Amino acid sequence: MTEVRAAGGVVWRAGAAGPEVLLVHRPRYDDWSLPKGKLDPGETFEAAARREVLEETGVDATLGEELEPVRYRDNKGRPKLVRYWVMPAGAETAFTPNDEVDAIRWAPPADAARLLTYERDAELVLAAASRLR
Repeated sequence: MTEVRAAGGVVWRAGAAGPEVLLVHRPRYDDWSLPKGKLDPGETFEAAARREVLEETGVDATLGEELEPVRYRDNKGRPKLVRYWVMPAGAETAFTPNDEVDAIRWAPPADAARLLTYERDAELVLAAASRLR
């Protein structure tokens, strides 16, 4: 079975009380997740991470430190590899809800970890928290 390859980020900005992490709500799964998506043919993980964050959130983020890759089986039972980066937020455009992502939310890392649907995402945010500066 072919491995699904995806990339995304722990996107963050400086908030009034400290760093805030960007979460996305996906109506198809009714979950809160980190922005990520599959690589297009010929695309690098790095390019996919920046593209997916921008497409899903309207935030133009830059690549920072790479985090530990995450491996799991997707909802179709296929092996999946997701590479994530700590990504400082750059320019933000107005977010437009769509079929893929209908809401975004900024939250301090500890709150984000509680809001995220998947334990693997929460662990990633908590592991990245010390690097958000």
